[in-house]
Amino acid sequence: MSYSPALKAKYRNEIVKSLQGEFNYKSIMEVPKLQKICLNQGIGAAVSDKKMIDAAIAEMALISGQKPVATKSKKDISNFKLRKGVPIGVRVTLRGDKMYEFLERLINVALPRIRDFRGINDKGFDGHGNYTLGVTEQIIFPEINIDKVSKIMGMDITFVTNAPNDKEAFALLKEFGLPFKNQKK
Repeated sequence: MSYSPALKAKYRNEIVKSLQGEFNYKSIMEVPKLQKICLNQGIGAAVSDKKMIDAAIAEMALISGQKPVATKSKKDISNFKLRKGVPIGVRVTLRGDKMYEFLERLINVALPRIRDFRGINDKGFDGHGNYTLGVTEQIIFPEINIDKVSKIMGMDITFVTNAPNDKEAFALLKEFGLPFKNQKK
């Protein structure tokens, strides 16, 4: 017997049927699905302190369960003391089982740990069925040891779906259990 994340089974057994009934899809292959989750952390202070990139890579690896990649600057900008090819951020793309595991941890553990949490904003859709969520502190994830954090940094979490529009992507993410503030759309 092989392991399968709970949200993956929920998608196959419940979400597909629910969305098929809501949007009148002729085939279950028309039902939108979550393709990948991209985590991105920009670290502007890494220009002066190279150790910040190493710390961010270690933290992102703990959060995602996958080895992240350092993003490098594309051009020289003298006002920011930035040279081309200098690491200024960290990113990782999750697909498959790791994506569903991360989504489950985000919904059930990390988001409820945000101070004064009343739901996530539903205005982060891009018009093509993708949703971006900004998190202000990486310490909301239980994998991060607060005592070892040198600097509190935020990150962007992007949910990439194959939904043709924002309405269908919103319905998909709501079915997965993302706690949106305004439950209307």
